[in-house]
Amino acid sequence: MPRHPFADTLTAMDIQTPRSSPHLLAAAPHRLMFFIGSTNLLLAMAWWAAWLASTRWPALVMPQPDAYAGWLHAFVMQYQMLPSFFFGFLLTTFPKWMGQPDVDRWRYLPVGAGLFGGQLATLLGAIGWDAGIVVGLLLTLAGWLAGLLILGSLVWRDQSRNWHARSCFAALVLGLAGLLCWAAFVLGASPLWVFASIKIGSFGLLLPVYLTVAHRMFPFFASRVVPGYQQWKPLWLLAAFWPLALGHLLLELFHAYGWLWLVDAPLLALTGLMLWRWWPRGDKPGILSVLFIGMAWLPLAFALYLGQSIAFDLTGVYWLGRGPAHALFVGFFGSVLVAMVTRVTQGHSGRPLVMPAAAWFAFIAIQIVAEIRVGAEVLPDSMAWQAVAAIGWLVAFAPWVVRIGRIYLAPRADDKPG
Repeated sequence: MPRHPFADTLTAMDIQTPRSSPHLLAAAPHRLMFFIGSTNLLLAMAWWAAWLASTRWPALVMPQPDAYAGWLHAFVMQYQMLPSFFFGFLLTTFPKWMGQPDVDRWRYLPVGAGLFGGQLATLLGAIGWDAGIVVGLLLTLAGWLAGLLILGSLVWRDQSRNWHARSCFAALVLGLAGLLCWAAFVLGASPLWVFASIKIGSFGLLLPVYLTVAHRMFPFFASRVVPGYQQWKPLWLLAAFWPLALGHLLLELFHAYGWLWLVDAPLLALTGLMLWRWWPRGDKPGILSVLFIGMAWLPLAFALYLGQSIAFDLTGVYWLGRGPAHALFVGFFGSVLVAMVTRVTQGHSGRPLVMPAAAWFAFIAIQIVAEIRVGAEVLPDSMAWQAVAAIGWLVAFAPWVVRIGRIYLAPRADDKPG
């Protein structure tokens, strides 16, 4: 029987066509953990948006969790969603920073299973599964400890005394302390333990990791694409940042809001100096610009914290409420998340280092969402605006999550491993 004239061509095309597979998630830490993080990102905010909407418009019925929903929201975002991205990035970069072999997949798979299973169980607990909150806590602790053991062993063997790795690891250890505070509350301790957990998550975990990674990577990225750019990242910046961040944390823990200006003024000066010295002058690609635009939210957040502290000291009124915190969380953390994850995803999938349309949409939209959420603290009908901001988060991130999720399930575009 004669062969079809295009049989060989079709066979070759079929062999060369990249095939998506869940098995590829285990090919590298960032694939698995970024996929989990992006899934968690939508799940967490979908529940929170629904809860806010049902609180503002009671006709929309949502179950009320045993723990206050706002506390659950903070816990999920600070200890489950964002740390999924943290562990994915650090499990990939720690070996490179310290010149050590890549982490074996059997070691990082439990990290992903713990953080993903932990958030899923926590959200199921939020909508009615009685054991969900406890199960979510235990799974999250297991995943967190697995990640700390891997990263800690790398730090222990490090002969270069890499201070960026040590700074990130210290923040993750503080994050474990915050998790244990949440555990104390879940097991029946005072709600003050929840307050401690939330504050440790903000200024002991998230901000130190973000700022440490920015200190190492932002000037490096700029030097690769901007002619004549001089990297400026003295270690004294980290040395100055840590005591100030911990000072802010301690003052919040003791409700000394009228004294926060003592540390927030120097934090404003320090982060403003970083932004000014790091900002690349002249032409630069969009995937670099978004890093520094996102970072501009950091001194803005500390300016709001500073103004809030001074106003509280003078008037006794806590103006702006959670506005400064959400300038930090949504503006800085959200914007830099889009910028960094897009860059890592493009580079580690063998694609050009550009901002795709979905990433631009997410980045621009999250600027609007951040402004709405900060403004919601002073606008009439605050709860309605908070719901709008939460829904806006979903609209902003959904196309981006779909795009990067497909990349993590597919082989690299350049056929390289990883």
